[in-house]
Amino acid sequence: MSSLIGDKGYDGDGFRAEIVDRGAKPVIPNKSNRVVLHSFSKRAYKGRNVIERCFCRLKDFRRVATRYDKLARNFLAAVHLAAIVAYWIN
Repeated sequence: MSSLIGDKGYDGDGFRAEIVDRGAKPVIPNKSNRVVLHSFSKRAYKGRNVIERCFCRLKDFRRVATRYDKLARNFLAAVHLAAIVAYWIN
């Protein structure tokens, strides 16, 4: 079963139900004012930080952040190049 990781801003009953209806498991922490608490995998939620840092590194490249390319394949090539450079630098 796949899972969808989100932050507290996506903690809504309707959104959670839609995720489950589509066959995924919601990994969303509870808001502080939530009455009915839902459990979530803290271990899986830690992976969200890695994904966010990856997108942040990609957005450091102006061409990727502003999407100058009209064609999706050209944009994907720019994302691949940016990912290679970001990995190579770090």
